[in-house]
Amino acid sequence: MPKKTSVTPARATKAAKTVEAADARQAYGAPALEKGLDILELLADMSRGVTQSEIAQLLGRSLQEVYRVVMVLERRGYIQRRPGDDGLFLSNRMHDLSNRYPPLRRMLDIALPIMNTASVEAYQALHVAVLDHLDIRVVAQVDSPAPLGFRLRVGTQNPAAATASGRVLIAFQRPAIKDWAFLEIERTTSEDTAKALEHRIEAIHRRGYEMIAGEGLQGITDVSFPILDAEGHAMAVLTMPYLSSAKERVSFENACRAVFEAARAITEAFGGRLPAPTFPLAPIREKRPPARPT
Repeated sequence: MPKKTSVTPARATKAAKTVEAADARQAYGAPALEKGLDILELLADMSRGVTQSEIAQLLGRSLQEVYRVVMVLERRGYIQRRPGDDGLFLSNRMHDLSNRYPPLRRMLDIALPIMNTASVEAYQALHVAVLDHLDIRVVAQVDSPAPLGFRLRVGTQNPAAATASGRVLIAFQRPAIKDWAFLEIERTTSEDTAKALEHRIEAIHRRGYEMIAGEGLQGITDVSFPILDAEGHAMAVLTMPYLSSAKERVSFENACRAVFEAARAITEAFGGRLPAPTFPLAPIREKRPPARPT
């Protein structure tokens, strides 16, 4: 007979308190702050000035509820009125605040701790690159914890079309940027080469990653995953230049999983979503590294 699990009163009480604490955290709020955020989000979507009465009506709140919040937002410079106009507009203050923390610096502050953890889990070096015209530029790098490893220096620049990182970056760009990149590729290469590269980039977009062995250096397999923003476009790419070793501690498949989870964590920090590919990863070209020796 299956063994029954008994629940002691103390355990039941502890579980109940845990649920109550979670419910309390979820229910807890700051009404005035939420009203302020509602007003800012409303004005961000408006192309004309809006009076306090209109704000209250559009938000489904009373004029008294929004009055004090509007006064504070106006006093702090987040919203403003034009001379001789009662309509309220968003000011440039939020834009100024966002520019105090440049997007690249913010991404690196978020990415580096995650990359350090992933490099230990994968037992490989990792780097992050961004698109710079039709090149990639490495903006962050962490070394492998292994005695031997391969890495690209920060600042390294290579043609995007000739690298796993660059093809992933192009594949997940906004349509206008992707179209421009394709036009530039067609202008600088033969028609057959351009068509093959475009098909490859579209395949990368469908798969969600790029993997290729021996493209830049024999013995290295590059595996790249995009880092996406909230709209699903690539801000950067996370790449593992996998170096196989007779004494490797982590299998190739597990290393790929660790890198994907890192790219997903960075993506989620920016409000994006990175769909999981099918593991083990299927190579687009060339062979996967040999299996780890048993």
